Amino acid sequence: MDMADELNWDSLSRKPEEARRAEPEPPSGLRKMLAPLLGGLAATFKFAAPVLKFLPLVLKTGGSMLLSIGAYAWLYGWKFGLGFVLLLLVHELGHSLAAKWFGLKVSAPVFIPFLGAQILLKEMPANAWVESIVGFGGPLLGTIGGLVVFVMGMLTGSPLYFALASSAFFLNLFNLVPIVPLDGGRVVTAISPWLWIVGIVILVPYLLLNLSGAGIYILLLVATSLPRVYRLFKNRNNPASQRYFECTPWQRMLITTAYFGLVLFLATAMTETHHILAAL
Repeated sequence: MDMADELNWDSLSRKPEEARRAEPEPPSGLRKMLAPLLGGLAATFKFAAPVLKFLPLVLKTGGSMLLSIGAYAWLYGWKFGLGFVLLLLVHELGHSLAAKWFGLKVSAPVFIPFLGAQILLKEMPANAWVESIVGFGGPLLGTIGGLVVFVMGMLTGSPLYFALASSAFFLNLFNLVPIVPLDGGRVVTAISPWLWIVGIVILVPYLLLNLSGAGIYILLLVATSLPRVYRLFKNRNNPASQRYFECTPWQRMLITTAYFGLVLFLATAMTETHHILAAL
């Protein structure tokens, strides 16, 4: 080693303390072991992220579906429980498709044993026409689902299919009662919101005759409807409220025909299905 090399070495060995602290330290044994593991986890999360975002949907919708199937299966057998929950899903998909048609964001369906299922709008409809169509989508697609099951019953002669069809017809007919929490209450917003009072008049006598069991459910429906009925009276002269309920004549005629036509069809279909079940 010549003198120049010795000088260079001496200058390197006399670095300031700050410079020495800035030099990267060699990885410890633990860091060497964890580095590949952490890298693998990062890569796994990167590829799994699209799947993980559906996890709440699986837990919320799938979990509540399984819970409802189990509840209905406990009372009526697993075949009926599975079929009935699938018919509920078809009904809710009708709402979801109608909402997406208007560009509205909706939640995933959530199933509640013995109370049905629901989706929630994440934004308010622009007007009564939009609210009406979104409300009508569930009973319409649910009725189609009931018809499919009814045809399967005609083809096979199985009482199970007729029982499911009868349940679907009743479910969708009941949902068309013009009271605000139900689909019918949303449909009639484009006809006349004053029909909400008709819905209360329809349900209150049933409530008085059934103070337990289903009567509790009816009581909840009536109680839930009262705030919006109150706002209807309170804001009847409010220009913004009046604009919300404005519809063109053809919109009003179309939804009126569709609503009462579907009510008549479901009542007839349910009656005929009961006759078939009685004969079987």
